[in-house]
Amino acid sequence: TCSRCALHIQRAHTHAFASVSMLYAEKIMISRKDQVTPMHRHNLKAEDIINRGGGDLVIQLFASGPQGQINRSATVSVNVDGVKQTLPAGGKLLLKTGSSVTLLPYLWHIFWAERADCMIGDVSTINDDNTDNIFDIPHARFATIDEDTEPKRLLVSDY
Repeated sequence: TCSRCALHIQRAHTHAFASVSMLYAEKIMISRKDQVTPMHRHNLKAEDIINRGGGDLVIQLFASGPQGQINRSATVSVNVDGVKQTLPAGGKLLLKTGSSVTLLPYLWHIFWAERADCMIGDVSTINDDNTDNIFDIPHARFATIDEDTEPKRLLVSDY
């Protein structure tokens, strides 16, 4: 069984304006209270993380070192609701409903909901989850499932 309850709805949008293409994605996630999203960073993806409602969203941040590793001593600067904030290494942001933070590539982050479940919006540049998600502790993209009963409904790939 999966201990993580997350609803991911992702849409990639392409708009042409004055011969310039803008590529972005939008994802909605549900984080259960105290459910932790593992520490990770992206090589290419820039994202706005938005607390869309429910509990508070806590985001802990670290800069990257020269080889992309977590730098546990460098300060971190991010825009929260469009205003620059500087935090110590490992500093935690508390986003209330409606607040957002912009995370640029190579910024290590881990987040969780406090007080209640939280709906999280993620508006970002598009990326390939297989190559652009770098975790501090490597793990498989999906957990292995031990199929112990016959499926009641088949997926397209089951035929």
